[in-house]
Amino acid sequence: MELFDAMRTTFAAREYTGEALPDDILYEILDNARFAPSGGNRQGAHIIVVRDKNTRKALGEITTPAAKRYIAQITLGESPWNSVVPTAADDATIAATKPAAMLTETFINADVVLIFTVDLKVVASMDQYLDRVGLVSGGSIYPMVWNTLLAARQAGYGGTITTLAIAQEDKLRDLLNIPSDHAVCAIVPMGKPVKQLTKLKRNSVESFVTQEHFDGDAYTKP
Repeated sequence: MELFDAMRTTFAAREYTGEALPDDILYEILDNARFAPSGGNRQGAHIIVVRDKNTRKALGEITTPAAKRYIAQITLGESPWNSVVPTAADDATIAATKPAAMLTETFINADVVLIFTVDLKVVASMDQYLDRVGLVSGGSIYPMVWNTLLAARQAGYGGTITTLAIAQEDKLRDLLNIPSDHAVCAIVPMGKPVKQLTKLKRNSVESFVTQEHFDGDAYTKP
């Protein structure tokens, strides 16, 4: 598949046919994804390949509380889990909310789930002293996550980046024996998609790219 085609058609696949993702193909996917950049080329990524059904079921259970809040906030017209605007959803409302199946059952239906972690001892967290949620460290792991999804698309498979379970990272550590100096960055279920999307909806370049300043003129096609 041509690179631009892969970039324009790699979608969040959450429904799978049940067809296996063989280890030889998964290895090839990861063997290509490993060439993603990382801060200082320190390569602090660690990936756990999970096929055990009981473990995948546990991942869905760990995801449930955050998934409830996600749906409760959407119902209230909020942007779920943002760190700027406080939520109006109280504990009782969240507890009474039914989580969407696509947020919790994807792990069970997938053939394999990849857990991406990064070694915090080797990432350069340049924004660690700013008064906001830290983001920079993700630059040392998310390129590899996306490379993995691009490579899966190339191979005819698909998956999606999920992060809801990370709200209970301590339970993920216990379940998967993750050391305290590693942060969980993404949980990626993968399999053969029920259908392969070929057209995605995204904002135009002009809607979010500006010239010279944040409030500058829109960057337009020549």
